[in-house]
Amino acid sequence: MSNMKNRITLIGRLGQDPELKVFENGNQMAKYALATNEVYKSSDGNKHEDTQWHQIIAWGKLAELSERYLRKGDLCALEGKIIYRSFENDANEKMYFTEVVVHDLQFLTPKSSKESTVN
Repeated sequence: MSNMKNRITLIGRLGQDPELKVFENGNQMAKYALATNEVYKSSDGNKHEDTQWHQIIAWGKLAELSERYLRKGDLCALEGKIIYRSFENDANEKMYFTEVVVHDLQFLTPKSSKESTVN
């Protein structure tokens, strides 16, 4: 059997400033939403835009850099893996979440006219 990978690459704009959480052990996590969109023409010739929202999680140094340098509306490219989580809420309803855990991050909105890459 071949070696299969869980890998996703996204290029999009932040829907909010990253929220940084620092745990008791000193580990850091940043969460933010990333919007990707595509524009296409339907068979009847009408133009459509489809926007998808992705929940992003960054850990450690990537969390710190995300919180420090990324802002709502900034364009970035990232590579990571998809994770699925679920839990029961107070009403005993099962809640499901799909998130992308970042491994590589590239800032595409110029900061003093240069692009940065971190991983």
